[in-house]
Amino acid sequence: MPSFPDVPAMPHSHIDVRYVANLARLELSDDEVATFQPQLEAILHYAEALSKLDVTGIEPTAHPAAVFGRMRDDIPHKSLPAEAVLQNAPDQAQGQIRVPKVVTDA
Repeated sequence: MPSFPDVPAMPHSHIDVRYVANLARLELSDDEVATFQPQLEAILHYAEALSKLDVTGIEPTAHPAAVFGRMRDDIPHKSLPAEAVLQNAPDQAQGQIRVPKVVTDA
């Protein structure tokens, strides 16, 4: 059925919000924990339901929808020559893009 053999099954569907918040270096109030705990459990139940879907024959994708218009049609998509990048640079020198200095004095 599911084609995710390398993904281990979750041992249980309950994860402590305080534990997750601690990992993320977040401080949560008791009210926030009470709000987020059911939300986290709902997310875990949804992920469990998704893991049971039969995805045989469906190719993995990086995006849920096709991505269009990322590159110009006259430039090969496999490699981007440096001159193609430099032709749109507002300032360039010695084959490099020049940018304004952004470091301030401390």
